[in-house]
Formats: sequence, structure tokens, C-alpha cells
Amino acid sequence: MRELNLNSMSCFEAVARLGGVSRAAEELGISPSAVSQKIRKLEQQFGVKLFRRERQRLLLTLDGERLFQTTTQAFRMMRDVHSAIVRQRENRHFILRVSPSFGVRWLGPRLTRFLDANPGWDLRVDATPDFSDFETEVVDLDLRYGAGGWAGLHEEPVLHDFVLPICAPGYLETLREKADDPVGQLRAARLIDSVKTHYRWDFWLARHGAMGERMAYPLRFDRSSMALQVARDGGGVVLESATLAAPELERGTLVPLSPGFEVIRFPAYWLVCPPRHASRRIVRIFSDWMREEGAAHDARMAGFLEGLGCSIRDESGPQIPGAEHLRGPGDRGADQ
Repeated sequence: MRELNLNSMSCFEAVARLGGVSRAAEELGISPSAVSQKIRKLEQQFGVKLFRRERQRLLLTLDGERLFQTTTQAFRMMRDVHSAIVRQRENRHFILRVSPSFGVRWLGPRLTRFLDANPGWDLRVDATPDFSDFETEVVDLDLRYGAGGWAGLHEEPVLHDFVLPICAPGYLETLREKADDPVGQLRAARLIDSVKTHYRWDFWLARHGAMGERMAYPLRFDRSSMALQVARDGGGVVLESATLAAPELERGTLVPLSPGFEVIRFPAYWLVCPPRHASRRIVRIFSDWMREEGAAHDARMAGFLEGLGCSIRDESGPQIPGAEHLRGPGDRGADQ
């Protein structure tokens, strides 16, 4: 037996389901004569009559009924699968990579607003300190912490960082009992070191003339979220991100060590992807949202810190000779 022709079977199923050649032709988008020809060829292939005409109506024969029960179920299943595939294709599948602390402390609390504004998204967020290898990994977009300069990739800064020494209010009172001036308080403080941030204590202390023989960092963390938690618990002074510590600063559970120390502001969070990804509609939608969220946060944070009496200094990133321990634009493993 020759292989069944799918077009002929489709014509037969439509005629049997709709009860007429004209209706089937209209649904299939072909002429009635073409439908009739397909049915005749199918009957010739099977060697039986599939329809009988009765009072200008087409009725299924017994063989036709048996064939129809099978074909209509098969075509219904194919239509259902087709609809599912189309729906899946139309769903907005988006894979984003972010650093762990930033993902938990900044992005996570804002994602609901994005999803409410963009229903139907299938969003996956990978929180990892490693940057994406877009040639070997399936990732649409990186939201990277860094200083920019990733060769061969599209990059755009969307959020600033605001770096300053902060600690718990109670710990600050203890330091004030030991020294009157902020530099003396720093020298008496237990310093918490976030080892994967762009601005670290060595650079900052040298710049502010606060280096001393006993300056040491007895607490070191490779996660900003851990460093901030220890500082909030009164463990010491941390040189950290007001962007990540915004909730604690606004509640007063963390405070600036001194308004006399400048807040360093620099473009720290970047949208990064291959140039071919930048034109994707799904990437453009998320990028537009990030620009708006980033601009609103930057304005709010700058106003808040200035309200505390802090002055803000704009920079492009750490500029200190021989600071190999500071993260550069090509480094991997950023936590912030």
C-alpha cells in the first residue's frame, strides 16, 4: 500500500467533520473541486467508498466512519500540539545572569513590578559571581558589576554605585567614645573587607590619609550581603555599596561613619550581551525597564545621602597605581 497522503487525509477529515465539500474547501483555503479530487484519490487508494450521497448530503460509509474516528482524533492532537508550540514561542523566555548580592538585595525586590508590567514572561535569573560565556552558555543578558570594557560585547551602564564607610549606630557610638575625629575612629575600628568590590579599604584609606600601622582587616567576605549583615550586627565598619545597603540606611540600622567622608559614585552595573542580542525585542524591553529603574534609584539615593549631609564625588572607577587587588574590567567573579 502506498504511503498515505496527508493533504488527502486532511481534506477527508474536514469534509466528514463539517458535512460538506464547500465548507471543507473554505476552511482549507482551496477550491471545492480540489477537495473532491483529493477524496476520489483517497477512495481509490483504499479501494472503498468513504462517502455516500443521500438527498444532496454526504454521509460517511461504514469504512469512512472508521477512518474518520481515527483521523479526526489524530488531527485534533496535531492542532493541539501546534497551538501549544505557538503559545510557547510567543511566551517571552528570558534568561538573565546577575551577581548574587545584587540579585537578592536590589533586583529581587523590584522584579514583581517588572512582571506586573510584562505579564506572560518566562523569566529565569541565574545569580552567580561568574560572567556569562555567551558563546557556550544560553544566556540572553548579563547585569554585571564592573568598570566596563568587555571586549566584543555590547555594554551599557544602567546603575551607579555609591560607596562609603558604614556601620551600625551602636558601633559608631562606641567609636566616638574612643576618638573625636573620624580618622581616629577608623583607626580604632574593626574593618570589614568586601574582597570583590571595586573600592576596597587600602585605596580608600590611603586616599583619606587614614593609613596606620595597625590598620588591618580581621573580617573578609566575598559576598557583599554577608559583609553588610555583619556590619548591621555591630561587627565593625564596612566600605560598601549604599546601592545594596539602601534598606538598612533608610531604616537607620546602618549609618555613614561620617558625613565628612565623600561618597564615591561611579557607574557600576552594566547591561552586557553580544551585539546580536541587543536587538532582540525581549532584551530591549528588559533594558528599557532597567534604565528607568536605575535612573530612579540613582536620583533617590543621591538625594537621600545628600540629605544626611554627605557630599558625592563622581568617578569612573578606582584610579590608583599598583592596585592589582582591585577588580578590573576583565576580571570574573564579581559579587556585587
